Parts: sequence; C-alpha cells; structure tokens
Amino acid sequence: MRWSGVALAGGIAALFIVVSLRAVMQGGPPLGLAIRLVALNGVLALSIAAAMTPFLAGIRAVFGRPFLAVHHLFATIGLAAAILHPALVAFRAGDLSVLLPSFASWTLFWTYGGRVALILIPIALAAVLLRRRYPDSWRPFHMLMYAALFLIVVHANLIGTDFGDPIVRVVVNGAFVGVLGGFVVKRWGRRKKLD
Repeated sequence: MRWSGVALAGGIAALFIVVSLRAVMQGGPPLGLAIRLVALNGVLALSIAAAMTPFLAGIRAVFGRPFLAVHHLFATIGLAAAILHPALVAFRAGDLSVLLPSFASWTLFWTYGGRVALILIPIALAAVLLRRRYPDSWRPFHMLMYAALFLIVVHANLIGTDFGDPIVRVVVNGAFVGVLGGFVVKRWGRRKKLD
C-alpha cells in the first residue's frame, strides 16, 4: 500500500472511531449501545463502499489491492450491520413486527424507512450474485442499494439517538453526500463515454 493509501485508510478509520466514541460517550444500556454502534458503523461502511464505485483504477493505485476486494470489504461490513441492527432491535422489542414497513402515513414511512431498506438490500445483493448470469440486466437492480442507503440515512436522521450529536450528524451525512457525489461522477463518466 502506498503512503496515500495509508493516509486514506487512516482517514476512513478515523470516521469509524469518531462516531463510535461519540456514541459510547452518550452511554446507555449495553444492548442499546450495541444497536447504535452497529447502525452507525454499518451506514458508514455502506456509504464508503458506494462512494468509491466511480474510482476503480484510483482505488487499486492507492490501496494496491483490486477495487472489488476493497469495495467488498466495506460492503460486507455494511451488509452485516444492515442485518444485525434490525435483528437486535427486534430482539430487544421481543416482536418481529418492528421489522415491517409502515405505510400508515408519509411521516411514518420515512421514519421507519430502514424497514423498507431491508427489502431492497437483498434484491440489490442478489443482483450482484447473478451478474455473470444476467450481464445486461443486473446493474439496475444493484442500484437499489442507493435507494436503500438513502432510506437508512433518512431513518437515522429522524430517530437515530446519536444524531442529536452534531459531529455524528456531520460525519454520517457527509459520507452520504460523498455517495451522491460518487453517483454523479459515475453517471457523468458513463455519459461522456457514450458521447
């Protein structure tokens, strides 16, 4: 790994450490803290995985590893958290109905948008696993991960305990802004290739 890779890896690690420490400083029961830590680190990992997608050659040059190895590392951490967080919430509630989306009102839909993301994430993941079998049609389904991540971030902003902390809010929302920037760069690059 080059020095630029070490610096970038250090910066990414700092983001995880900062949000985790801020959550720990807020305290709370152990299970509640675990739920919050999994959520914060999961959304960060998914955001980093998504934000790096336009920079295939750059990621390899900086980290000295294939793009997919780096991308899949963060995606795996994020996906594990996306499963573990709601599982822990359901365990604490003692009720699996807390995993069901709410369409009772517009506000409740967005407040509990993470539940809708639970439906989108397996579809997006299945698309990746089937990309060799369906090379022309897997990508739109995999792009549902952007919608899932958006729902997760909105959900976190609306009811996330740690989002009262301005530092946590800036780091997590800033990471998602990076995702949006990466999305625009990726679409722009594809459009230029077609022109």
